[in-house]
Amino acid sequence: MAQPTRRPNVNIFDESRPMWRTMTLFLVPLMVANVLQSASQTFTYVFLGRMIGTSALAAVSAVFPVIFLLFSFLIGIASGSTVLIGQAYGAGDHHRVKKVAGTVLGATLLFAVIVAIVGELFAPAMLKALGTPALILAQSDAYTRVVFISFPLMFPYISYTTFLRGTGDAQTPLGFLIISTLLSLVFTPMFIAGWFGLPHFGVVSAALAGMLSNGVAFAALIVYLHRTKHALRFDAEMARDMIFDPKILWLVLRIGIPTGIQTIMVSLAEIAVISFVNRYGPSATAAYGAVNQVVSYVQFPAISIGIAASIFGAQCIGARREDKLGAVVRSAVGLNYAIGGVLILICYLFANDVLGWFITDAATLHIGHELLMITLWSYLLFGNSAVVSGVVRSSGDVLWPTINGIFAIWGVEVPAAYLLMQHFGLAGVWMGYPISYVVVLTAQFTYYEFFWKRRTHERLA
Repeated sequence: MAQPTRRPNVNIFDESRPMWRTMTLFLVPLMVANVLQSASQTFTYVFLGRMIGTSALAAVSAVFPVIFLLFSFLIGIASGSTVLIGQAYGAGDHHRVKKVAGTVLGATLLFAVIVAIVGELFAPAMLKALGTPALILAQSDAYTRVVFISFPLMFPYISYTTFLRGTGDAQTPLGFLIISTLLSLVFTPMFIAGWFGLPHFGVVSAALAGMLSNGVAFAALIVYLHRTKHALRFDAEMARDMIFDPKILWLVLRIGIPTGIQTIMVSLAEIAVISFVNRYGPSATAAYGAVNQVVSYVQFPAISIGIAASIFGAQCIGARREDKLGAVVRSAVGLNYAIGGVLILICYLFANDVLGWFITDAATLHIGHELLMITLWSYLLFGNSAVVSGVVRSSGDVLWPTINGIFAIWGVEVPAAYLLMQHFGLAGVWMGYPISYVVVLTAQFTYYEFFWKRRTHERLA
């Protein structure tokens, strides 16, 4: 069987360079990919806000927590495959790498079809339950339906990029993300303005552009993997592997479901928060959506570093090189504060200019600026906790990181946002974020330092 292409993969066991440099080689394309994803979404919001108006921006923002919930759950489940693929790749078992990928791909496709059907049936009721303002309800409903239709295409694409990164290959997914991003930058304004005689699709333009651009990129990725005879190429063997291997699927779910549950809890918390925000009207909803775009440039690099720590940790464990786990954690934490600190400083310095890309209304701009000032710094703590929990999860230990994360969200963030809202108004909602990030970092570090690391040392002894 052909082995995964090795040229793009980083070698974490290369003793000729320090761990932080090796991790940086993996992180650069991964973070560029996340920046491109954020940029694509950012320009979509810019096109909507500038070419249609604040109502279009609010219509998309109103459903953002639900879309985030579904994608977050998928990524959480995929994290189970990343751990297994990373461990198998570190051990040199390339047959198992492909077996895990096929099983997860089949489960992902089934999940996507079910979600698409349910979403189509219950989109209006869901939006009403969220308290979506009546002025934007019809636009939100139209946008949501097209997004749900795209899931059977989008979910397998995301899974495939996750598989490749589990082997240490962050360059290949980046190449095809560039394709989808460039296409999205063309398709979105084309559908909004009705270029080449096309009808004006309005707010639905964003969903159509995303579906088409990602569909083209996914097809190109499949062709590329086939022509390069990559071990993760889609062929007859991969198709057979899509029929679930019960043992592998159980392992993936055992690791991935707690992470998926945590991401669902995060997303449900965002739904609770958007329901709080919606009480203050469409301007507050639009500001929330615009700020999410800005924050993503800080949050996604932090997430990327956590992913890198988890993948490197899994490969160390698969190769029985637990002695390198400490270097993985130190390197990832250092990179989190270095990279995140620079990004946060830039966002603080140019907050009004950046928010002005999306928002033209002065009152809405003021709301968005206030949100950034209150919460932005705390994403450094978020990134630190992502690193610590990522390394713990790389061993398959997911229960306590999940419990800690859920407690910080539902035991701290949502109650704090609700209570502080009573005293500080809309600003109180924003205060829940940094409070919860302080709590989750404290909880994750305590478990890592005093329980998980001690068990790891005992295994080595």
